[in-house]
Amino acid sequence: MEQRVSLITLGVTDLDRARRFYEALGWRGQEVEETVFFQAGGLGLVLWGREKLARDSGREAGTAGGFGGIVLAHNVRSRDEVDALLGQAERAGGRVTKPAASPHGFYSGAFADPDGHPWEVAHNPGFPLAEDGTLTLPEFDTL
Repeated sequence: MEQRVSLITLGVTDLDRARRFYEALGWRGQEVEETVFFQAGGLGLVLWGREKLARDSGREAGTAGGFGGIVLAHNVRSRDEVDALLGQAERAGGRVTKPAASPHGFYSGAFADPDGHPWEVAHNPGFPLAEDGTLTLPEFDTL
């Protein structure tokens, strides 16, 4: 298996609401057969009905909003961008779950989308972003 992720699919309870939320954050998607696709840098973020996604994965859907063991992250170029994005997510209908702070040497906060999917928003100068937003992990043994 190649070391990469191609798509991240979020199971949502209301596809229209979920699409409106991500579009309010500035994302632009395409709906095909009750599925919304967003180009997110070098991968795709997909919104699909929670029950359909569970069945397709051979799993039980469970309840929306509980912690599923995965957090998506969006790194930005400044502390001000962290604060601005948390505010934008809240205005769009998300919920700030962790106000921005600097507990680990970088500045981050978190929000949940309307279905409870958690997102970390972080400014970490140790993880440089290219002009196109591509993140490059540092060589940790040289830090």
